[in-house]
Amino acid sequence: MVAPRARGKGQQTRALILDAALGLAAQVGLEGLSIGALAELTGMSKSGVFAHFGSREELQISVIREYHSRFEDEVFFPAMREPRGLPRLRALFANWMRRTSAEIDSGCIYISGAVDFDDRPGPVRDALVESVSIWQAAVVRAIVQAREEGHLRADADEHQVAFAIHGLILALHYEARFLRRAGAVERAMTGFDDVLARYGRAG
Repeated sequence: MVAPRARGKGQQTRALILDAALGLAAQVGLEGLSIGALAELTGMSKSGVFAHFGSREELQISVIREYHSRFEDEVFFPAMREPRGLPRLRALFANWMRRTSAEIDSGCIYISGAVDFDDRPGPVRDALVESVSIWQAAVVRAIVQAREEGHLRADADEHQVAFAIHGLILALHYEARFLRRAGAVERAMTGFDDVLARYGRAG
């Protein structure tokens, strides 16, 4: 039987490795992650890192799950404190945009992961799809609630609105990170206001 102290130390070590892996994945993408690179980064042996994850694939999946957990903590849960409807939808977008803006210099694992694994079936792609789908479903629910509260038109299609909002985030990332164009954040905010104006209730 493993002593609680030993188990706790093992969990702490795993958390430290995972934190380093998140930072590395932000720079080189999930595809750039490897047991060897992480061992070098953390000053551990390859066998020590391997003992916590078992394989490169499991390491990648663990990074996706940890990224998703932190994404929820920063973007989703704070927005849930806002009233149902437009206030909550605005908070979701504002938090999402703030997170995206903070990742301009590092990179978004959801976006880079989609590029790396869009045509590569397997457990890593499945984990990415699951995480992104959970988040998109939350956005759709917020749009539906805004419609139910009378903040959006009764005929507003929640999937079309979510598509438009997601497109703004992708455009922000592309313009700010790849093209290095100033004013991308402001254009994204203007675009969001335009979406709400298009689907909002008249008067």
